[in-house]
Amino acid sequence: MSVEVNNESGVQVDDAALQRLVTFGLDLLHVHPDADVALLFVDTAAMEQLHVQWMDEPGPTDVLSFPMDELRPGSDDVQTPPGLLGDIVVCPQVAVEQAKTAGHSSLEELKLLTAHGLLHLLGFDHAEADDEREMFQVQRDMLVGFAMQEKQRR
Repeated sequence: MSVEVNNESGVQVDDAALQRLVTFGLDLLHVHPDADVALLFVDTAAMEQLHVQWMDEPGPTDVLSFPMDELRPGSDDVQTPPGLLGDIVVCPQVAVEQAKTAGHSSLEELKLLTAHGLLHLLGFDHAEADDEREMFQVQRDMLVGFAMQEKQRR
């Protein structure tokens, strides 16, 4: 499993922890070990440009996902096929502001956004109420499971 991380944001992030989170999420969702994911951190100007270009919405956003091979989660019995899952693009500057509003750390916000972006790569969406419930439950499960794993690492 390849999780490539590139930080072009100018903000220091715990890229190792976020890389471990993506790996944990891929394992949790039974994604083939030969699937590739890119995690990119960009500044507000770059994120705004992507947001306008791809979503036709002004201003920077927190996270965007760019799926490639349209892989979907596997199951206990069957993994996804190998392939290029896609790119998760996160804006740490937006995450820092959101973390302040939410009352938690910037790292917690970055974990939330990374998990959210990963789920979008795997076809999850939150446009409809039922889909939102499902996606956010899987997101919670991923973040709680990862927190427990990280606690055991220490």
